[in-house]
Amino acid sequence: MSEDGLVALREVIARHGLSARKGLGQNFLLDLNLTRRIARAAGPLEGHTVIEVGPGPGGLTRALLMEGATRMIAIERDARALPALAEIATVYPGRLQVIAADALGLDMARLAGGAVKVVANLPYNIATALLVQWLTVPWPPFYRSLTLLFQKEVAERIVAAPGSGAYGRLSVLCQWRARCRRLFDIDRRAFTPPPSVTSSLVEIVPGPEPADAPALAALEAVTRAAFGQRRKMLRSSLKAASPDPQAVLAGAGIAPTARAEELTVDQFCRLARLIAG
Repeated sequence: MSEDGLVALREVIARHGLSARKGLGQNFLLDLNLTRRIARAAGPLEGHTVIEVGPGPGGLTRALLMEGATRMIAIERDARALPALAEIATVYPGRLQVIAADALGLDMARLAGGAVKVVANLPYNIATALLVQWLTVPWPPFYRSLTLLFQKEVAERIVAAPGSGAYGRLSVLCQWRARCRRLFDIDRRAFTPPPSVTSSLVEIVPGPEPADAPALAALEAVTRAAFGQRRKMLRSSLKAASPDPQAVLAGAGIAPTARAEELTVDQFCRLARLIAG
């Protein structure tokens, strides 16, 4: 019996037949000490609604509730996990709402309300798509912070600085109106089953929308063109985004011989504003 009065997670998995499914991107965290560390990394949870995607047997769910989340919304598309989550809801009456759905199709802003933090061990197969979705909602967003587990390679792309090999479209999109930090790594052996790579916990805190923020569509077009041919100079790669890339680059004060990985996020925003007109 664990500190919260529930049985050990391995027993929960055995009882409900919750073997992780690769097709759902599932890798379970069963060590409550580790899941509580993740929960604490999200900062004070009292007074907040916490949204969790892909709770599975509920290891992180239990940790978030133990660490003081006032209200939780757990979104799980795997019907096998629902009875296990219902057991947790019984121990924490009125604090856990379980929604059986695919998170990619949900309007999180309508669900949430109030002070929201998103904390999740995201299913690997939808992790990047979910992050992009949350970064492209109307700003300011519905959440105060995202504390999310990714494959280490994805985490490195999120926080990468210009000039590094990991710097790319995801780096720019994440950093143009949010502060991104990689908090700590988690060894693959901590998961059941162990994935093939190390994972990293990332914190993303949205900032205010800059007064001169470019249109999202323009920023996406510029980064898609620039990083789509990242070995080429921008005077060539930006032809996919502008009929006259030389003029746009001159207007932004950027050398036409520069390459995508050399530009800062601010410079990409400047290009996007000029291309959007």
